[in-house]
Amino acid sequence: MRHDKDNSSADRDQDDTLDFSFVLASSVHDMKNSLGMLLNSLESMAQDAPPQNEAQKRYYSTLSYEASRINNELVQLLALYRIQHEAFMVQVDEHVVIDVIEDQLARNEMLFETRNMQVEVLCDETLRWYFDCDLIGGIVNNILVNCVRYSHARIQIAVQVEDDMLCLTIADDGRGYPQAMLDAPQLENAGVSFDTGSTNLGLLFAHRVTALHRARGRKGCIHLANNGPLGGGVLSLYLP
Repeated sequence: MRHDKDNSSADRDQDDTLDFSFVLASSVHDMKNSLGMLLNSLESMAQDAPPQNEAQKRYYSTLSYEASRINNELVQLLALYRIQHEAFMVQVDEHVVIDVIEDQLARNEMLFETRNMQVEVLCDETLRWYFDCDLIGGIVNNILVNCVRYSHARIQIAVQVEDDMLCLTIADDGRGYPQAMLDAPQLENAGVSFDTGSTNLGLLFAHRVTALHRARGRKGCIHLANNGPLGGGVLSLYLP
């Protein structure tokens, strides 16, 4: 009887853990929706009442950046949760690459404007590739938001085909990636940095998502480097 009680207790503990995981995921979903509404309201407010001076521009910029960053992290958490629970399918279809990039630029137009950020896009407008538009667009969006924080004034997005793989690079004119990220770009075992406040969630999400794209015996990957075309960091995303 004692053995049965122990098993029953263990089962209850497991059920409680699963329930909490589900509740947490549901809460994250609700928070994501609320932040999406906040971002839309903020964009409308900026259009109706544009900043009149540099101080107001900084306020808009800070609000836009922080809301976008948190929203991105919530989306990534939900995706990673679904990947871990094997309830996630990559929806691969053919897309015009420049359209996906321009969609993400439009999402962050106010952020770029309030930060006086110049974004250059180098991409063949006829280039098409097979990938999950929402997932890859999410990676690009997250990288752009982070680049705004760490760049001085310029971001460059370049797309080309290398060795039969789509190569999308995002470079900035900032200080570059920390050595710890260059040493372990996949960040499978990376932790939280209390010095910078970074959870490394964005790169973990990018690594997991690109690896889900597989074709012809190859899978997607990401690569980090410094001293890019603008002198700062550069992230390269490869898709088969």
